[in-house]
Amino acid sequence: MIFDTDIFIWVQRGNHKAADLMDKAKERFLSVQTYMELLQCAQDKRQHRMIKNFISEFRFTVLPLTENIGHRALIYVEEYGLSSGMRAGDAIIAATATECGMQLVTGNAKHFKVVKDLELKIFKS
Repeated sequence: MIFDTDIFIWVQRGNHKAADLMDKAKERFLSVQTYMELLQCAQDKRQHRMIKNFISEFRFTVLPLTENIGHRALIYVEEYGLSSGMRAGDAIIAATATECGMQLVTGNAKHFKVVKDLELKIFKS
């Protein structure tokens, strides 16, 4: 199961339902794009360290940006960018889940529902 950035944000805000979802996952993955988004939102070194420690302590595997993921993300932006507003970051996250054959957990259904070959689990806070 790959977790979208918004799920991490829900956990940071103290949402027990999001934390429980992560806790119950047998394996925890995130795209390198999500990891970068989380780090880029840190306001200081302490928050930066907290994010890195959280990823490590809860044994998340960060999935790298591969050539195939990059190519698929490009296709998603070409196919869905104009019609649905697919942005590069979401395209990389969706492509990571699709290329790895994993379900993407997100609360942002509107960002991903256009991707036909993506298996989604919609989180509702």
